Amino acid sequence: MEGLLHKLKGLDAYPKVNEDFYKRTLSGGVVTLLSALVMLLLFVSETRSYYYSATETKLVVDTSRGERLRVNFDITFPSIPCTLLSVDTRDISGEQHQDIRHDIEKKRLDSHGNVIESRKEGIGGTKIEKPLQKHGGRLGKGEEYCGTCYGAEESDEQCCNSCEEVREAYKKKGWALTNPDLIDQCAREDFVERVKTQHGEGCSVHGFLDVSKVAGNFHFAPGKGYYESNVDVPELTAEGGFNITHKINKLSFGTEFPGAVNPLDGAQWTQPASDGTYQYFIKVVPTIYNDIRGRKIDSNQFSVTEHFRDGNVQPRPQPGVFFFYDFSPIKVIFTEENRSFLHYLTNLCAIVGGIFTVAGIIDSFIYHGQKALKKKMEIGKYR
Repeated sequence: MEGLLHKLKGLDAYPKVNEDFYKRTLSGGVVTLLSALVMLLLFVSETRSYYYSATETKLVVDTSRGERLRVNFDITFPSIPCTLLSVDTRDISGEQHQDIRHDIEKKRLDSHGNVIESRKEGIGGTKIEKPLQKHGGRLGKGEEYCGTCYGAEESDEQCCNSCEEVREAYKKKGWALTNPDLIDQCAREDFVERVKTQHGEGCSVHGFLDVSKVAGNFHFAPGKGYYESNVDVPELTAEGGFNITHKINKLSFGTEFPGAVNPLDGAQWTQPASDGTYQYFIKVVPTIYNDIRGRKIDSNQFSVTEHFRDGNVQPRPQPGVFFFYDFSPIKVIFTEENRSFLHYLTNLCAIVGGIFTVAGIIDSFIYHGQKALKKKMEIGKYR
């Protein structure tokens, strides 16, 4: 047993030095103090890194199909009244939606940007009045209503019984509705009166759109535009054009995740002398964020370029703000991860051992340097 203990004693990698051979110096004390301070700072830093999760990034090919995309927006138009402002969508699959109202709220703004009124289903109501018949007289008792389309009828039997139907008939003909105040249906529905009442106002529109996950666009424009021969054609025209100055308070695709940056948040643009179409070309990158609790967030990031298309060209483009989006074939996956305790312990040991080693070398260099200098001064080489 004693032999075994003797052999074990021979394995001691830390032989002890007699205290009589110790020599403490002022420089050694300073080095020790500085080393302890550095070790404390590194210990705090390493502990914080251990308790805060790190994010790992991975790129994969996006193989998802048939998904929907939620577009969240909050945009202010200081010079377009809410009555005229329309929200439309269209994509390459042929799906179109015009004058979208569900899940969207409009706020009327005065010239100073203060909210006048806020409604989810548009502004104003229908004015009750006997409608004008197609034959020229007012609707009589027991008579079936059939309103005129003001020359835009496709057949003798076609009726336009609302301002909406007149506008649709004009759209199919490729005509612009230049004088809505002369349209009986629009006058009865208070369309013209609302436009006159809201003259000089602005509009703040916010909500979300649910679109197919294919390339397409959504846009904000005065009146409903329509698509003809690959050109967006305006439904409404105005003398001097429309001022599409705007500010994007918020624009995002999908649910936001920690650290997400939306490059258009807070962006604003002021229209120059001529009107036209302002276009944003957006590249959407599908993104998945897996947090430390295992929760999965399906979202998107995007990059954007901008372009203003002057309206003084033929065919005249539809005035408005257009957002053209397309999708990247690459999906980004962010995963929050905590480091293991063993990794944390290993780094602490590396800090302590490294600091002690470097401090020992520095202290030894200072000590032997002072000793050599003192010896030379004693033999008279330095005076």
